[in-house]
Amino acid sequence: MKHTNITLAAALLTLLFASSFAQDRSTGAVKGKVRVETGSPSGVSVVARQGEREITRVSTNKNGEFVVQHLSPGIYGLTFRKPGLSVGTIENVEVKAGKTRSLGDHLVLTIDEGSIAFIRGSVFNQEGRSVPGARIELAKILEDGSAKKIDGRVTNETGSFVFRLSPEPSKYRLTLKPNSGELVSKDVEVDGAAIYRVALSLPPPPPPPSKP
Repeated sequence: MKHTNITLAAALLTLLFASSFAQDRSTGAVKGKVRVETGSPSGVSVVARQGEREITRVSTNKNGEFVVQHLSPGIYGLTFRKPGLSVGTIENVEVKAGKTRSLGDHLVLTIDEGSIAFIRGSVFNQEGRSVPGARIELAKILEDGSAKKIDGRVTNETGSFVFRLSPEPSKYRLTLKPNSGELVSKDVEVDGAAIYRVALSLPPPPPPPSKP
């Protein structure tokens, strides 16, 4: 009797495995990589749809990669969304049974100008005059307190600069790098879509060396 039960259980497991395998082979998948103009490519919502009807959705990983699985064969559209970025779409994606369609990494989500953060600043000398050609570095302050450089600018002819950023709450550090003298830094808290204004002043020139 025990032998019969074991044989029956093994047969059921074999049938279940074969059924699952056949089911996987009857559907297809779509994979790809999303790049963004600024910020992290993680957390982008990827919606697979047929016409206006949503079929399923996934999110990108920290590298911007995604895989949409278990799609019935057919033609799909994909919509990509993340706060602060423009909405991206890819249409007429054909999915075949047992195949994974690769879309590559050609999709780039640009900043949505209506919902981003701007850090606008100016550089002045000791007399209060604008300083063109000054080097500004932007770093993101991480959770452990360290700073990771993410961008850089040179002030224009009016001594101004601007950085466009994702509106996600973050802390940034602006560093003015003069040709001589000490560095000048200022931290900026970004907590939403807005314009954050900063003024940086060049440090006084170092005193001339004393005569012996």
